[in-house]
Amino acid sequence: MRFRPLLAVVLAFCLSLVTACSGDSKAVERANLTYDDIHNTGLANSCPALPDSARGSIPLDASKRYQLREICMHPSEVFVKGEPANKRQEAQFVATKILTRFTSSLDQVYGDLSVTDDSINFKELGGIDFQPITVLLPGGEEVPFTFSSKELLATANGAAITPSTDLNGDYRAPSYRTSNFLDPKGRGLTTGYSSAVGLVPAGDDFTGETVKKYVDGTGNMSLSITKVDASTGEFAGVFTAIQPSDTDMGTKKAVDVKITGELYGRLEEV
Repeated sequence: MRFRPLLAVVLAFCLSLVTACSGDSKAVERANLTYDDIHNTGLANSCPALPDSARGSIPLDASKRYQLREICMHPSEVFVKGEPANKRQEAQFVATKILTRFTSSLDQVYGDLSVTDDSINFKELGGIDFQPITVLLPGGEEVPFTFSSKELLATANGAAITPSTDLNGDYRAPSYRTSNFLDPKGRGLTTGYSSAVGLVPAGDDFTGETVKKYVDGTGNMSLSITKVDASTGEFAGVFTAIQPSDTDMGTKKAVDVKITGELYGRLEEV
């Protein structure tokens, strides 16, 4: 009889431990982790998360200045538009496998936010706003591209950040390759051979692969906010971007790439 109180305490402790271990898992806050906790784990590639209960609203004043900061975009799926089987069919986006493991996310992106005429306007200014990514098509072909949010100019209707705010606009997609990059035959824009070794360029048949140039692309991005924490200014949601792939310094045709994934950011008054 005298052991019953002790037994009750032990059972209560075990029950609480089991409950804690079997509860719903939550996203790990990177701010609470050390470098050793993150190094080589892939956690740095993920974005912070907000609970499903974050359904607040942040009103915006046209007379004040704001910035969106700490924007994080983590690609979870990438699709590449393939060639149609015949001319009567439209080209469809095909699911791919992301080969780039731990360095595919944009992070610490920031920019100015303003309100004019019941419209929200965002202008991206900087951050870790581009990442080279390679994906694998089902047939074995690899497609490289530069995922970017550079110079994003996005607008949305309304005068508040809410769980239904959708910012949409165009951005610049930089070339996947730089001027010093050499192709498998040693040709580049500022370095390397002017033509493939052992071949003398003659006519238009060789010009396409030989003449390199820096080519930027234009993409379109939609930032769909679904969660807002008015007390901290944080927001989360999903993003969708469609942009061109790599062109091998202008020597091959680009294909459309569709990127979707997680979104996180924070609103601050400046």
